[in-house]
Amino acid sequence: MVSINIAARILKHKKAIVIGFSIITIICVFAQFFVTVNYNMVDYLPEDAQSTKAIEIMEQEFEGAVPNTRIMIQDVSIQEALLFKSKLGAIDGVTDVTWLDDVIDLTTPLEMADPETVEAYYHDNKALFSFSIRNGDEVEITNRIYELIGEEDAMAGEALNTATSQKMAGTESMYAAVLLVPIIILILVLSTSSWIEPLLFLLAIGVSVLINLGTNIFIGEVSFVTQSVAPILQLAVSLDYAIFLLHSFSDYRKEKKDPEEAMTLAIKKSFPAIAASAATTFFGFIALSFMTFEIGSDLGFNLVKGILLSFFSVMIFLPALTVSCYKWIDKTQHKPLLPSFKKIGSTVIKLRIPSLLIVFLIMVPAFLAQSQTNFTYGLGELPENTRAGSDLVKIEETFGKFTPMVLLVPKGNTPMEEELVQELEQLENVTSVISYVNLISSVIPPEYLEKSITEQFYSENYSRIIVHTSTATEGEEAFSLVEQVQKTAAGYYGKDAYSLGESVTLFDIKHAVEKDNMVVNLLTVISIAIVLIVTFKSSSIPVVLLLTIQSAVWMNLSVPYFSDSSLVYVGYLIISTVQLAATVDYAILFTEAYKEHRKEMSALKAIKKTVDEKIFSIAISASILSSVGFILWFTSSNPIVSSIGLLLGRGALLAFILVVCFLPAMLLVFDKLINKTTWKANFHKEK
Repeated sequence: MVSINIAARILKHKKAIVIGFSIITIICVFAQFFVTVNYNMVDYLPEDAQSTKAIEIMEQEFEGAVPNTRIMIQDVSIQEALLFKSKLGAIDGVTDVTWLDDVIDLTTPLEMADPETVEAYYHDNKALFSFSIRNGDEVEITNRIYELIGEEDAMAGEALNTATSQKMAGTESMYAAVLLVPIIILILVLSTSSWIEPLLFLLAIGVSVLINLGTNIFIGEVSFVTQSVAPILQLAVSLDYAIFLLHSFSDYRKEKKDPEEAMTLAIKKSFPAIAASAATTFFGFIALSFMTFEIGSDLGFNLVKGILLSFFSVMIFLPALTVSCYKWIDKTQHKPLLPSFKKIGSTVIKLRIPSLLIVFLIMVPAFLAQSQTNFTYGLGELPENTRAGSDLVKIEETFGKFTPMVLLVPKGNTPMEEELVQELEQLENVTSVISYVNLISSVIPPEYLEKSITEQFYSENYSRIIVHTSTATEGEEAFSLVEQVQKTAAGYYGKDAYSLGESVTLFDIKHAVEKDNMVVNLLTVISIAIVLIVTFKSSSIPVVLLLTIQSAVWMNLSVPYFSDSSLVYVGYLIISTVQLAATVDYAILFTEAYKEHRKEMSALKAIKKTVDEKIFSIAISASILSSVGFILWFTSSNPIVSSIGLLLGRGALLAFILVVCFLPAMLLVFDKLINKTTWKANFHKEK
């Protein structure tokens, strides 16, 4: 509990506080431009993941990398294609350019070569090249390649997707902000009685968001998910704190003439509610920090930091700012813009039995369905309205799908390596294998050849084998092939064989996040349950509240299964935590009011009064969070960010419906149990 003295000290130094926060915010605005955004999902895999070890070995032993981009050139002869290959390889940052001449001898007629091999690289006078683009410079290098190929030819691949996401991230964030801020202001104007109050809300939380972004400079870099989602999510989740404080201030202004006295009392009264709200969100987000796939922990840490900064901004900066601007609040008063909600409570009571039946009927199928959804694990394919998306369609129409893998096996045993290559060539969906033993010769010792010829195949300790496949980057077929390749290599070299490539990385991400699922969800539920037990001093209320919000989570996450659509697993994992942590506040606000009213009246009357009083506040909070989610979904081309937005928007609406309809019915059904299992409940007894 905040004492009167602490609140008074805050207001005594209000000018210094406002100036101090302003200076820190300005510094952080500039500091955020020096924070690196990481788009490489491989960097967030656990250190003991197979892909992580393989990449470390590749970087130490070889100069080249796994091919991550393809180009299709139309209307070219063999000689013209070879000329283009040399031009492409001359671009700084482009390495390991592979084409038909790397797998067959072009001095012999093409008719004598294997048709499938030829058509994988050259078909209908169209040539397909695969190559690597240097990490970190994707935007610059792909721009140079576009200058080389012009508008007619096509480029696709993992590196291009990264470059496209980077270029679109800034404009999409601005687009989201341009749409979001007016909507939030409109919602806040409708919920307040002063035209200037919404600006104070946004200033208080906006300052904390900017400070959070700027303090990331001490971390050095953040993931693209954190950069895209965290600022908007922090704004949406913590606006409630400012609303709690200023509504309390408005109430005390009616009783106290001195604004400082009114604010002092408002700080003291609203502190428990704000602290409880912040605590549930804080501990929910901390659970994300335990993800072994570190995109989750990166986002979790950033949101935890953001919640703390929002809390301090609302409890210190907002009171100082509000008291400094109270005359403007008085001058800009207006009448309520929305009608009263006094009759909603009666309707909710009438619908309590249907509400219980419907939710209990849906709950179990939703719980089962949300774990049976078809998941994806990477960025996926970009929309066809982007050049990268449309180019991919052009390439796949001619050459089909293509995903390369690289095997690193111990150097030295040429006969074993030759056997492995022959076995790999027989695997279904393997289109070609490029290695020293089948491209040069297994009988020619590499020591007899120039280093420029052998260095792409052999390092000091390892032999590199490139496997070209016709699968997508992920999915049942792709992951099955990854397992087959790894199992085949392990049959010869055991644990000394390593594999890498986009499909291998996604295969490892799949295993990492599936392990995280149980841990993160369990930690979220346990930590929020503890906060609820401490807040309500009850063993039954936390169960009722968690069941209400968790049911909304299950319903939300089951929609992709019933609509037969895939869902990005990272989004699924993050939202199962974020939705619970962010929307449990609605249930807390409702139940706290019900407990107080229940001390003075019957359960039915207490529910009716609580619904009439709190539905407006809960609707405002839910509409802001839902707007944030749907705008992220609408504006982002990044599949992970977009899926988080859609799930957040839909989840906030479902949580609102269940808190207003299902929770009142649960509180009525378990009223006697709550009375017995709550410390000093003191519920009203009818005479």
